[in-house]
Amino acid sequence: MKKIAIIGGGIVGSTCAYYLSKSSDKVQVTMYDDGLGQATKAAAGIISPWLSKRRNQKWYNLARYGAQTLFDIAKETKMSKDIYNQSGTIVTRDNSKDVDELYNLAMDRLESAPLMGQVVKLTAAEVKQYIPIIDHALPGVFVSGGAKIDGEKYVNKLINIAKKVNLNIVNQKVRINAEGNIVDSDNHIHEYDKIIVTTGAWMKETLGELPFEVDVRPQKGQLIELSLNSAFNDETEDMPVLMPEGERDFIPFSNGRVIIGATHENDKGFDLNPSHEVIDDLLNSAKNVVNNVSEENIIKVKIGTRAYTSDFAPYFGALPKSFAHILVGGGLGSSGLTTGPIMGKILSEMSLDNSKDNLEDLRKPIDNYIKPENN
Repeated sequence: MKKIAIIGGGIVGSTCAYYLSKSSDKVQVTMYDDGLGQATKAAAGIISPWLSKRRNQKWYNLARYGAQTLFDIAKETKMSKDIYNQSGTIVTRDNSKDVDELYNLAMDRLESAPLMGQVVKLTAAEVKQYIPIIDHALPGVFVSGGAKIDGEKYVNKLINIAKKVNLNIVNQKVRINAEGNIVDSDNHIHEYDKIIVTTGAWMKETLGELPFEVDVRPQKGQLIELSLNSAFNDETEDMPVLMPEGERDFIPFSNGRVIIGATHENDKGFDLNPSHEVIDDLLNSAKNVVNNVSEENIIKVKIGTRAYTSDFAPYFGALPKSFAHILVGGGLGSSGLTTGPIMGKILSEMSLDNSKDNLEDLRKPIDNYIKPENN
């Protein structure tokens, strides 16, 4: 039996554990996670990478495959709609020229991404027909294959599946020592055949005793959950996500609940305290889409810490030389719920020494982000 450890139980770690549970006759898996500040558990996300104008083609490939991987996982695990719902996404623009440009981009990418489904150009009035709980809309593009996901419920679903097979959970913070072994909070040393590190913004701390410089920084993300009093509350679960021009994302869930956000705050470190100024900004964004919204509609504030690299690209792979038994994956930024599942799947395959072709189409060299200290 191969012994594999996963440090970090977010979107990447939980997906990795899920795929490793399919190899129960080969591996024993231990996950270390203290849950503090985890971005995934604070996230409600949009799975719709196809209309992004990011120039990094490797990121787009990773995100495109990530959306498909998430769809496959949701289908094979029979995820309920409150976890993953392919209800479509609508991206709006404030003028017809930009809408045409967005539509043409979608049609160009449709052939290589059939998961996109139907692509439709919409007037502002048609956008309101798709999402009748909103009062103000711009014209935009609808992609039927877009989806919304509850990050915390996704993580819990996959971890519970893996726990029934071969996963043991240790709820504590750990580090890796200079010899490449795990040290727990009681200073006990644990050796594993493979160690998969998916600690997000805490990656630098987890690998702190190893002779590497880690390019990762924290970014604070806040979102609010609203409860709307609407005649359409029974229908909100299946309404598309709205990504409005100039406003925060608008994500309808069941029973008239809507998520607004999230923010991208680069100068807050690992602060997990709510900011009244930010909450007001999120609420004002909601007011620009829906009438008669106030603080009384806020039922929850969620806060998490994302990981970003200096060029905003994710990374994954094995550390060099004598630390090659340590695999890492991170730097997902705000696309974590889309790119995390495919990264977790690939890391699970690497930990079992199952080679994958064409990985370079999905990533930049890992030593762009984790460099030997002497370099």
